[in-house]
Amino acid sequence: MKEFVKINSRDNVIILLQPFQKGKVLNVYGTDITLQEDVERGHKVAIVPIKEGEDILKYGFPIGVATADIEVGYHVHTHNVKTKLGEVFDYTYQPGFAELPHKFRNLTFNGYRRKNGEVGIRNEIWIVPTVGCVNGIAEQIIREFKAEVNPSDIEGIEVFKHNYGCSQLGDDHENTKRILSDLALHPNAGGVLVLGLGCENNKIDEFKASLGEYDADRVKFLSTQKVQDEVSEAIALLKEIYEVVRHDRREPIPLAELKVGLKCGGSDGLSGITANPLVGYFSDFLISQGGTTVLTEVPEMFGAETILMNRCVNEEVFEKTVHLINDFKQYFIDLKQPIYENPSPGNKAGGITTLEDKSLGCTQKGGIATVVDVLKYGERLKTKGLNLLSSPGNDLVSTTALGASGSHLVLFTTGRGTPFGSFIPTLKIATNSELAKNKPHWIDYNAGPLAEDKTFDEALEELIDKIIRVASGEKANHEKSGFREIAIFKSGVTL
Repeated sequence: MKEFVKINSRDNVIILLQPFQKGKVLNVYGTDITLQEDVERGHKVAIVPIKEGEDILKYGFPIGVATADIEVGYHVHTHNVKTKLGEVFDYTYQPGFAELPHKFRNLTFNGYRRKNGEVGIRNEIWIVPTVGCVNGIAEQIIREFKAEVNPSDIEGIEVFKHNYGCSQLGDDHENTKRILSDLALHPNAGGVLVLGLGCENNKIDEFKASLGEYDADRVKFLSTQKVQDEVSEAIALLKEIYEVVRHDRREPIPLAELKVGLKCGGSDGLSGITANPLVGYFSDFLISQGGTTVLTEVPEMFGAETILMNRCVNEEVFEKTVHLINDFKQYFIDLKQPIYENPSPGNKAGGITTLEDKSLGCTQKGGIATVVDVLKYGERLKTKGLNLLSSPGNDLVSTTALGASGSHLVLFTTGRGTPFGSFIPTLKIATNSELAKNKPHWIDYNAGPLAEDKTFDEALEELIDKIIRVASGEKANHEKSGFREIAIFKSGVTL
C-alpha cells in the first residue's frame, strides 16, 4: 500500500495515505524523511525547509503561506499556515485548453423519452408545494392515494417539502419560484401535482404562467383554499396523472443526453487525490461522449478560480465566470462575513488546511474540459459540455440547485460521509476505503483503492458502469433509505 503522495513536482509537501507516528522514515523519491511528530492520514508533511512567509505548494499551486518556519518532517496544517485569499479581484483572460483523452464509445442507458424530447432517468410522481403551509396536507394526500391506488407500477411518489413560498421578498421570492418551477418541469418526474394554499406570495396562477410550455396531462394544479375537500380533489388529480405515467417505458438513450451534477461534502485530505480527480476523469469522459456536467459550490472555487477562468471557451464565458466569483465574494462582504470562513471543522480534521487547499481539490471534479457556460442560480442547462453554476457550498442547497439546473443525477464525493439525498439520485463516492467499509448503506462507490493499488482507468470503468446502471433505474443508497430532500437558497428578510 502506498504511504504518501506528492501530487505535483513543484510541491513542497507530501500527503500521507496512512497515519504514521513520530520517527517513521519515508523514502521520498530517494531522500529519507523522518517524521518529527505524529501525523494523521490525509495530512501534509514538509519535504523541504519552508521559511515563514513562503508559500505552501500543493497541486503545484499555493494553498497558503507559512506563519512560522517549518522544518523537514513536520506537520503542515492550520497551526502553521494561513490563507492568502483577498477580496474582489480583477482578472485577465489567459486561455489554455487541453484535449480530452477519451474516445467516443457509443454507450447508452435506459431512460424515459418525454413528449418535449427531454430525457428522464426516473418515472415518479411528485407533489411540489408552492408554500410550506401545505407540506402536511401533501403527506396526507400521498398516504391516502397509496392506500387507495397502490401505485406499484411507477417508481415512486414523493413530496418535496420546504419552508418557503410566502413571507419572502425580492431575490428570495424569485429563487423559491424558480427552483420550484424547475422541479415541476424536471424530466425525472413522470407527472407533477403543484399544490398551493391560496393566500401565499407564490400564487398558483402566477406560478403556472411562469412555467411556459408544459404537458397538461402530466402537470396539474390545486389551490387547497378553493375546494372543500382538498385531499379527495388532490387524489382525483393524482389518479389522472398516474394513468398517464404508469404506461411510460424505458428505452435506450445515448449517453450524450445524460446531465450530471458534480458536488462534494465532508471533504478530507484524500478528496483531491482519489474521489475528486476520479469524478473529473468521468466528467471529461462524459463530455467526450457529447454529454453534460455541472460544477457548483462557488465559495469552494475561491483560490482556484483562475484555473477555471482560463479554460473558458471565450471571453464572454470568462466574464460570466468573473462575475460568478466576484459577485459571490461581494455577497460575503455585504453581510460582513469573512470570505475565507471555510473549510469546516470536519474538513480540517481530515487534513484540509485553507480554502485554497479545499478549492484546488474541489475544482478537480471539473476535470480538464473547456468551460462552455455559466448558469445563474435556478437557471437551466442550455449548452452541452462543462458548465459552472452559481450556488453556495451547502450540501442540500447546492445539490438541489444542480437538480434544478436539469441534472439527472449528482456525483457527491465525501471523505467524512453523509446520508442525505436530493430530489434526484445523489451518488456518494467515498474518498477512502475506511468510510466505505463503515458506511456501506451511505456510500455508492468507493474511490479509496485509488490510494492503494487501483488505477484511474480501472476505477473509471467501474464508475461508468455504476452510473449507467443508476441512470437505467438502479436506486442510489439514499433512495433505498427514502431520504429525499430539497433546500432553497435564502439571503434576505422573512416578513
